[in-house]
Order: sequence, then C-alpha cells, then structure tokens
Amino acid sequence: MINELLLKQIAILSAIAGAVLGVLTIIPYINIFSLSILIICLAAFVLVYMKRENLIGIFDMREGAILGAVVGFVSFIAASIVYVPCDIILGLIPPFRAHFVMRFFFNSFGSFVVMNMLIFFVALLSALMNAFAGLATSYVYELLTGLKKESNESFDFEIK
Repeated sequence: MINELLLKQIAILSAIAGAVLGVLTIIPYINIFSLSILIICLAAFVLVYMKRENLIGIFDMREGAILGAVVGFVSFIAASIVYVPCDIILGLIPPFRAHFVMRFFFNSFGSFVVMNMLIFFVALLSALMNAFAGLATSYVYELLTGLKKESNESFDFEIK
C-alpha cells in the first residue's frame, strides 16, 4: 500500500515548485531555464530536498521513478494553471501585446480544448522525463550512501 502522506507531501511540494516556476516562466530571459527545469529535472530537486529534510526514508529506483512521475505531472499542471492566466492578463496590457499565443487559444471553444489537450500531453511528457530524473536520483543516492531498501519493505500500489 502506498504511503498516502508521502504522496500528498510530494504533490504539495511539486505544486508549489511548479507554481513558482510558472511565475518565473513569464520573465523573458529566464523562461527557457525555468521551463527546462520544470520539464526535465524538477523531480531530482524535490526528492533531494525531501531527503535532506528527512521527509522521505529510503526509496529504491522503482519508487524514485514513480515519485518522479508524480512530481513531473503535478508540477507542470500547477505551472500551467499559474502561467496561462498571467500571460493572458499581460497580453491585455499594451506594452506586452507580443504575447499573442494565449489570446489565440481563447478565441473559440475549440482552441481552448486544444490548449487543454496540449497542456495535458506535455504534462505527461514532463512526467516521463521526471520519472527518469527520479530514477537517476534514487540510483545516485543508493551509490553514495550504500543503503538499499529491503525487498519486503517496498510498498505496493493498490487501486481502491
């Protein structure tokens, strides 16, 4: 059975990190770096932070990949929830009219549906990339500390 408290902590931390990176994505020269961190390696930062603060115990590579996927998906959705309204509001101000992409997606209902589909599928891509980052983080952690989780300590995922 999955530790639900750990899953909630991971979701909350990744949503906060995603929201912060969503705000940073609005800034023109920082946006490429914040978007790259968001999609590629945010899970490594979240897992290292949780390990440093003793919020997470020993985790193996499978758990690292699963937790990384959760971090990637939740953080990208949170970043999109913050970024899209801010970009639309900035697009209404005359000096910032260069942001025409988000206004294009709100011209009709079909465009709005396409935008939501794009956000969902890029969030799945972010989950995949962050799953690998979580797997690599747990592998490096096992190499550095020499601690391995016993096979009977591993938790099972059950759908209720």
